[in-house]
Amino acid sequence: MNRNLKAFLALMLACSIVPAQAQTGATTGTAKRHKVVASEAHSNQKTVEEQIQELRGEFQQQIDALKQQLADRDEKLQQAEDAAQSAKAQAAEASSKAESVGTSVGQDSQAVSNLQSAVSDLKSNNVNLVETIQNGQQEIRKAIGSPDTIHYKGVTLSPAGSFIEAATVYRSAATGGGINTPFTAIPLENSGQAQTSEFFGSGRQSRLALTAMGKTSSMAMKAYYEMDWLGTGITSNNNQSNSYVLRMRQLWAQAALNSGWIFTGGQMWSLTAETTHGLDNGTEILPGTIDPQYTAGFVWNRQYGFRVTKDFANKFWLGASVENDQALPGGSSPTNQFLGSAGVGGGLYNPTANYSYNLAPELVAKVAYEPGWGHWELFGVARFFRNRIYPGAPASSAGAYNDSAVGGGIGGGFRVPLAHNKLSIGLKGLWGDGVGRMGDSTIADLTFHSDGQMSLLHTFSALSTVEANPTKRLNLYFNYGGDYVGRDILDGGRSGYGLYSADMSGCNIEGLPGGSYSPSGTGNCKGNNKDVQEFTSGYWYNFYAGAKGRLRLGMQYSYFARNLWSGTGGPNNPDGGAKGTDNIFETSFRYYVP
Repeated sequence: MNRNLKAFLALMLACSIVPAQAQTGATTGTAKRHKVVASEAHSNQKTVEEQIQELRGEFQQQIDALKQQLADRDEKLQQAEDAAQSAKAQAAEASSKAESVGTSVGQDSQAVSNLQSAVSDLKSNNVNLVETIQNGQQEIRKAIGSPDTIHYKGVTLSPAGSFIEAATVYRSAATGGGINTPFTAIPLENSGQAQTSEFFGSGRQSRLALTAMGKTSSMAMKAYYEMDWLGTGITSNNNQSNSYVLRMRQLWAQAALNSGWIFTGGQMWSLTAETTHGLDNGTEILPGTIDPQYTAGFVWNRQYGFRVTKDFANKFWLGASVENDQALPGGSSPTNQFLGSAGVGGGLYNPTANYSYNLAPELVAKVAYEPGWGHWELFGVARFFRNRIYPGAPASSAGAYNDSAVGGGIGGGFRVPLAHNKLSIGLKGLWGDGVGRMGDSTIADLTFHSDGQMSLLHTFSALSTVEANPTKRLNLYFNYGGDYVGRDILDGGRSGYGLYSADMSGCNIEGLPGGSYSPSGTGNCKGNNKDVQEFTSGYWYNFYAGAKGRLRLGMQYSYFARNLWSGTGGPNNPDGGAKGTDNIFETSFRYYVP
């Protein structure tokens, strides 16, 4: 740009000089012709050279001014370039800082977002904490004001299962029993007892229960004590105070390991009794009856036992137990042998009851399965009997020896819900040899040959159940069951059970009483029990069931039929034997502790 400007100025200068030189030539010619005029004017005007010099000076000044301007412009332009470079550097630095600030702002934004999230979580946690504290306070108030359990040194105690009852029973044929019905003593229809009725009221079935529970990292330990007043002492009577003694129903201890193994020992329901869940103690399915003797056909014992069970995924259970035993003989009973003895007071046994000398405990093995619909069971029982025989009796005890027999049976059952759990049906039974004691009627287990050797009786017990819950307050139940014992004719009819030679000639005749408290039976009626059957219907209605416990009323009707095996000269019954029937009405009013 500077070079172009300089060339332009030089061109202008040259153009100015050429006309001046031409003018000078012309002026010189004129001067020769007009010397006089020129010389006169010279004195008054500047010379051309002087004018050129002046013009040169002016041009030089202009050129210098232009140069200065150009220099100033170059300086300013350089300054502008420097400023632009500085601005560019500053812009780059600003951009870098902006990027850094942007990154920082992004990080700060994430941090702010995280902080907001943390604050939100903290608020939520605070709300949950407040709710937890409030719930904890409510639980503490509840634990203090109305505790579900009592805490003692890390152990919880609960009275759940306790109740107070006011019960009544009316029988159309008198048995001489309390609210317990002696099934195998239902009066024969032609006896004096069958012509009179009886009524009793009692609170003896009221029950106290106490559960103690302690837990460690590897197991749960439990102890259970259950008692009522259905026992009798030497001073118990109905004369005035009706003072009946406290009775042990259950008393057992348990260790339930985390692995699913459970060990239980003490007085408890037999493993043969049906349960509602697995093989767990305390979940036994009892008939919904008022009668403490339950229902004919119900399979159970309540006695000493030591039980081991294993839970497999809460679907399948396997268990085994050793239990107390007691032999119940029936039919012929030769005197050249013994099974046991009456109780010995010094041994703290009841002197009015018989106790067999057991060879071994009763063994029970059982499996339970809950596939998702109902509860299913299968079990087996093994029993070991022994007596001592005197073949030389009554002359001598020489050659006495012990005889033994092994009996057992197989049983099973199920209970399933229907109609959206408003209805349930169940069926259970036990079949075998020598297992009559396990049926609710306590029929005989065995009889004897003429020489004293034992012969086990074939027995069968079964119970069918239908229960309905049309409302939450109302439970209806219907049961039909029975206990059966077969004939066992031995030694050509000379011994055994249900003999055809049994004298039944007096079964249709009402006998004479023996006094005020010795009611009349029948005449000669020697037949053995064949079966006991019972149909029961009843209901339980809960007036209240909640946090304060349960208040309920129950009413029940039962029809009993007790049949004897036929013999000689007996009545004209369809089965050829004698029969006894009874109609029983029972009521119960109970309050259960929560």
